[in-house]
Amino acid sequence: KPFLNSLTMTSRVFGDLEDEEEEEEEEERINPTEVKMSQIVMPCHSNHRQELSVGQLLKWMDSTACLSAERHAGSPCVTASIDDIYFEHTISVGQVVNIRAKVNRAFNTSMEVGIQVSCEDLFTDRHWRVCHAYATFVTQRTSTGQKVTLKPIVPHSQKEQVEYSVAAERRRVRMVHDDIIKDLLSSGSIQEDEMDSDSSAVSNKVAAEKTKVESVELVLPPHANHQVNTFGGQIMAWMVNVATIAASRLCQAHPTLRTIDMFTFRGPSQVGDRLLMRAIVNNAFKNSMEVGVRAEAYHEEGPNRHINSAFMTFEVLDDHGKPCTLPRIRPEPLEGERRFQEAIARKKIRLDRKYIISRKQAEVPLSVPWNPTNQVYLSYNNVSALKMLSARNNWRLSSEKDMVRLYTLEHKSMLSFRVQAEVDVPADRAFCLLSELSDRPSWDTHYKYLRPGAVGSPTSANSPEGILQDFILLASRRKPCGSGDPYVIALRSVTLPTHPPTEGFNRGEVLCAGFTILETKQNKSLISYYNQASPEVLPYISTDIAGLSSSFYHTFCSCSQYLTRRRLQSDSEVQDDRHQASDGPTSLSEALHSTQL
Repeated sequence: KPFLNSLTMTSRVFGDLEDEEEEEEEEERINPTEVKMSQIVMPCHSNHRQELSVGQLLKWMDSTACLSAERHAGSPCVTASIDDIYFEHTISVGQVVNIRAKVNRAFNTSMEVGIQVSCEDLFTDRHWRVCHAYATFVTQRTSTGQKVTLKPIVPHSQKEQVEYSVAAERRRVRMVHDDIIKDLLSSGSIQEDEMDSDSSAVSNKVAAEKTKVESVELVLPPHANHQVNTFGGQIMAWMVNVATIAASRLCQAHPTLRTIDMFTFRGPSQVGDRLLMRAIVNNAFKNSMEVGVRAEAYHEEGPNRHINSAFMTFEVLDDHGKPCTLPRIRPEPLEGERRFQEAIARKKIRLDRKYIISRKQAEVPLSVPWNPTNQVYLSYNNVSALKMLSARNNWRLSSEKDMVRLYTLEHKSMLSFRVQAEVDVPADRAFCLLSELSDRPSWDTHYKYLRPGAVGSPTSANSPEGILQDFILLASRRKPCGSGDPYVIALRSVTLPTHPPTEGFNRGEVLCAGFTILETKQNKSLISYYNQASPEVLPYISTDIAGLSSSFYHTFCSCSQYLTRRRLQSDSEVQDDRHQASDGPTSLSEALHSTQL
């Protein structure tokens, strides 16, 4: 079965509010890091439409998250970064904002805090989700300049285990966020949309310099937190204010803020600082515009210090709540052109993240097209889906033979299975051997080597329906992020225009599959194989689940023998054995392995 090796990195979104409430009802234990805040929206909190201003909401969110982080750390904390925020609904005057924050995972000196915002109508007793966010907080150094090492989070419920596990993936995405934009721009794969590339007259476009906004704020004690640093939420509120003015100058209307891209605080600001905020519309698309904001701090003397940069997406809604068509932007030379192109790249990233990451697993099509620009987010979705599947606590033991166990799980009309056994092989070695999918035919009789140009012939030896299937799989590999984490090999289907279905084969699809490898005592490994049984896979394991066959046992025994046989071999010896076992043309698996990604 062909596969793809991919770069891999970084955010599971919460399900809809009803699903969250159902899960919470099952949880009797209160998370010790959880902090709740409820605020009734007063006219002083609202904008001209009598809706809660986003700046005020950000201040409340940041405050709640900071209190949660400090509850876990036991020491002062500051906001380091906040992931993308998508605002799904507005909140009106008189309604109640409910904010919940809790620490999902603590790393060495930083921690991820999950924030959920919902709205409550006191008169109708309705509740709905407004947005969610993930913020990273770091502890302040001690008086001697030493960093504070955080104690680890111990997840207890299924939901906490999922968030704990996937937090490592989100951290990977944060670390490569800036590099993704650079790669998109350097690859030349970003193009303007049809509206941007039309032949409309230059005179119909608005000069970007007309949207420039510059504003200075003096940091006073009410703007500071209990550590005498400028409150991060206050800085974000000031940035939203200047961004809204810039967007209004382009559309000559009152815009609605839809998203705030992931951003990082680069340094602190204190009481007495002057904060200089600059904003400009970087690019305008058909129904949305991106505004860039830069915040700098300076004192009476000395150079400006870059505090933060953020990119916000605005829309203008008509009387029916539909986005209006916006005027085009004519960028300034040089720097304006750079910002114009980078805005296009960020739009592409924004769509990838929203389409691939911010949707439930069942809502994402099985075979999503793979390309270098979305590989990070596909890999994130791939790994997080497997981690979520493995974290579920309602697996049922279907059969067991010689300590090889077959479990099943039914959830929302989806049947999944897990095969689990302990092997006498170190976890890191098992991970290296199972990662090489081109070796799988040597221990799994359901797999065959496909050579380029080979014509598949119908056979009933391995396929219940007499027709062989080929797969294009994205293989995302992860080493443990911390103590107690497993090695992960996640698999999911993708499409490649360069690799259409093989002649004589049906193209199969895999929604979520893969291995987790956990180190146990005495240098052994607990290996678990998972698969969400798609129609293409279900016939292979239906008799095992029904107890009429034990092919899963024989396959796992074969896998164990393969790992034991190869455990002492060096990587070069494994490569030699692989080449000897595959005389003739290169396999399609190897052809994909050598593809430049």
